[in-house]
Amino acid sequence: MKPSIPKGTRDFSSTEVAKRNYIFSTIKHSFENFGFQPIETPSFENSSTLMGKYGEEGDRLIFKILNSGDYLKKVDENLLVNKESQKVISKISEKALRYDLTVPFARYVVQHQNEITFPFKRYQIQPVWRADRPQKGRFREFYQCDADVVGSKSLWQEVEFVQLYDTVFSKLGLNGTTIKINNRKILSGIAEVIGASDKLIDFTVALDKLDKIGKEGVVKEMLEKGISDTAIEKVDPLFNFDGDNRTNLAALRDMLQSSEEGMKGVEELQFIINAIEELGLSSASLEIDVTLARGLNYYTGAIYEVAAPEGVKMGSIGGGGRYDDLTGIFGLKDVSGVGISFGLDRIYLVMEELGLFETVQLPKPKVLFLNFDADQSIAKVKAIKELRNNDIKSELYPDVASSNKQQKKQWKYATSREIDFVVTEVENGTLVVKDMNAGEQITCTVNELINKLQ
Repeated sequence: MKPSIPKGTRDFSSTEVAKRNYIFSTIKHSFENFGFQPIETPSFENSSTLMGKYGEEGDRLIFKILNSGDYLKKVDENLLVNKESQKVISKISEKALRYDLTVPFARYVVQHQNEITFPFKRYQIQPVWRADRPQKGRFREFYQCDADVVGSKSLWQEVEFVQLYDTVFSKLGLNGTTIKINNRKILSGIAEVIGASDKLIDFTVALDKLDKIGKEGVVKEMLEKGISDTAIEKVDPLFNFDGDNRTNLAALRDMLQSSEEGMKGVEELQFIINAIEELGLSSASLEIDVTLARGLNYYTGAIYEVAAPEGVKMGSIGGGGRYDDLTGIFGLKDVSGVGISFGLDRIYLVMEELGLFETVQLPKPKVLFLNFDADQSIAKVKAIKELRNNDIKSELYPDVASSNKQQKKQWKYATSREIDFVVTEVENGTLVVKDMNAGEQITCTVNELINKLQ
């Protein structure tokens, strides 16, 4: 049987893991620098926790988990073809792999509300799963790196998340990213103005696909969802917004004068834009995108999406927004939240394309002890113990060389792993050490080597 892995998943080499860990550590450091605390949630949740939170399209991408054990053997097959079939099917699968980290976080907040101090700032770096069609930058198993605040309606949180995006991407060397921002209240206002309030979800889901299927595709989908030609004609100016932020804000004010909800969204955007103009950004730019919709149903206010630097063909590398009602689904009312996510796998691909991993090195020992003489093995292991106790990465080549060919193999191992110092002999506490970079050989004690390398 030829070994394989499921479609949409990947193995990672040591080099790839080192590069991914570099991204993880950069994001984690910034999260903690901004005051966020780590949590983790299970890889799978009860289906009832996840279903119905992501819209019709999102629900179709949730991986269901069959109940374990011999449950299926106990199911009367006759039930699967009668009126009770749906009931039986729901019992066959009562759990599902998490689709994102936000809904499980909302569940966590409700379940642990008496242990949490609000506002609660949490970050979470864990894998998620989606039964999507795999393609470049889109996988069925991938990591999300999320930061959220619950328990505050202050727009300063939205401002802080713009700064957080800018901080992380600047540290990673991804200069020139574009942080796109919109507000779901604005989209609600537009739907109201064009007479399509009852089709708000269909409107936003279609609009969110503009980058993928273009204007014609969006219009076609809106028509298929029952949005009228007249309404679509009224929304046409949205496709042509290309001015600066202040110009777009002015145009939105004119368009939404008759919508209280829409005007509230404009005011919220204005606050964020003004604050960022005052504070400044290091390498990113903040841009209003009135067609940005974020197809997830739980967003209620500001929404974000981050585009890679110009010239790199890639989908969004980050996104998020404000959600006022998500914890209410689980019984905790009036707790507003806002959060963002970093798309690790896409960030990795962008950095690879731009050659930004040159300084990332594989974990490796600083000192390698060659194993030419079995009688010296215990002395070498004792020396390695001392080095490790002083946080100097060290290892012993495991197999004893019994021929010149095997000795050459050990030297080749040291060279291929780019190890700085190689110990060939240990006798009476004295080491024979070769500095591989300088090409020099020295003799020293273990303590002298420790002092040299610290």
